Amino acid sequence: MDRRERERILGEHLPREHTLLERRVAERLEQDLEGSPLRGRPLAHRRRNFTVAPDRYALSLADQPAYSRRLRQIEDETAAHEEALIAAREDLARRCTGRPAEFARRWGEIGRRWNFDAINELIRLHNLWYPAEARLPMDPRTGDFVLVGGAPYRRRSLDADWILERFPADALLAA
Repeated sequence: MDRRERERILGEHLPREHTLLERRVAERLEQDLEGSPLRGRPLAHRRRNFTVAPDRYALSLADQPAYSRRLRQIEDETAAHEEALIAAREDLARRCTGRPAEFARRWGEIGRRWNFDAINELIRLHNLWYPAEARLPMDPRTGDFVLVGGAPYRRRSLDADWILERFPADALLAA
């Protein structure tokens, strides 16, 4: 970002002029509010009619939920595996310079030998316990738990195919 632009945004200057879009939105708002009995008056506070269940309140006072800690651990271990795989791939690419077929063969061997036992056990536990621990509701149409953020909650185990999808056996990419 340009220094002047950064100073213009962060500096203590006069308010900037409205953009064309902001002016049009303000004009439409003025038209919508014209003749409104609420114009110029604060809106009434909307009271919410709910209480927190005692079990939810007690859980909120405790430590992070088990699924949250487990998901963090899965993310951390996945990142550690990715870093180690990047280093191994770069090292192999240096040793196999000019021999792409050998690079691909040896990279496949490394992928098949890579040990994912610990993280796959965490993923297995996540897939088993997450719906109950997070109290996911069921979708009556599918008979399965609802999507979380638009995606299924189940995580895929890591294996040699995951390595080759993430880090293809292409020597040119590795170099």
